[in-house]
Amino acid sequence: MLAALPATVLETTTVVTDGVKRFDGFLMRDLLDHVGAVGETVTATALNDYVIDIPMEDFERFDVLVATHMDGQRLLPSDKGPLWIVYPRDDHAELQDIRYDYRWVWQLIELDVK
Repeated sequence: MLAALPATVLETTTVVTDGVKRFDGFLMRDLLDHVGAVGETVTATALNDYVIDIPMEDFERFDVLVATHMDGQRLLPSDKGPLWIVYPRDDHAELQDIRYDYRWVWQLIELDVK
C-alpha cells in the first residue's frame, strides 16, 4: 500500500545528521487521506517505544514526509528506519524550533489517529 502512494523527495538538514540530506518517501497527508483518517492528533510510535502526539494540522501546513530512503539508501531499523517522519525544516524558519524536532520520529512503526 505504501509503495502505491505518490513518491516525494525532500532535501533538508536535520539535527541528527551532517549537511543536507535527500529523503525519498511519501507525504504524511497522502497516507492519512488514503486510509481515510479523521482526527486532531496523530500519535506516532517508534521501535524504541518513543511516543509523541503530532497535531494533524502539521500535515496540512507542511509537506511532512514519511521517508523510506536517505541519500538513496533504504532506511533500516539499525539506523533510522524502517520509516522516518521528516519535516521540511529548511523551508520554514518556524520548523527550526525544538518543538518540531521532537516530532521527527525515526524507526516509526505505528500511527494512531485520534
